[in-house]
Amino acid sequence: MAVDLGTRLFWGLVVLLLGSTLFFARGAAEQLAQAQAAEVTLKTGDLVSVKQIVDGDSLVVEDANGASVGVRILGIKAFDTKPEREPATRFGREAVKTLEELTRGERVRVLLHSSGKDRYGRTLASLFVGDEDLGLSLVKRGLALTYTVYPLPTTPLYLAAQEDAQAAERGLWSDPDVSARALQLSREWSRGAE
Repeated sequence: MAVDLGTRLFWGLVVLLLGSTLFFARGAAEQLAQAQAAEVTLKTGDLVSVKQIVDGDSLVVEDANGASVGVRILGIKAFDTKPEREPATRFGREAVKTLEELTRGERVRVLLHSSGKDRYGRTLASLFVGDEDLGLSLVKRGLALTYTVYPLPTTPLYLAAQEDAQAAERGLWSDPDVSARALQLSREWSRGAE
């Protein structure tokens, strides 16, 4: 039985497409395996450099091997930096500026807690420059709230620093509208932690 030219072209195209699919699928599987093998994990005591400050409670750090790792500072929540018309964003921008000042040219020490990573793949940790706890420093300055949903051994210290900042009307506590919003968030987090 003779096969016409159209049928041969059709089957030739099918074979070509299947071969291409297998070739690219194999390449994608290899890249995924390499990415998983190269997944970077930080350890307590690691000294890292700050590569980027994403917002007042999230950074990208670089480990000793030059690998980038996203870190979410545990124990705090800073306001977003956008949209700019929102009154609380100025405190989010101030938190970023303060983190930049505190970490500029400094090695940052990592303290891991049992929480691991968040849903965005960021390592959950406390960060220190020398003996200074960066999260606690932001809370003391009124630039971040104590985030009580995941309590830490230092949560009472953070809450005391927040009360102090509130009483002294530092940072976000100096603005009545932002302060009211912060208190509302704190109450919601307290209910969620129960």
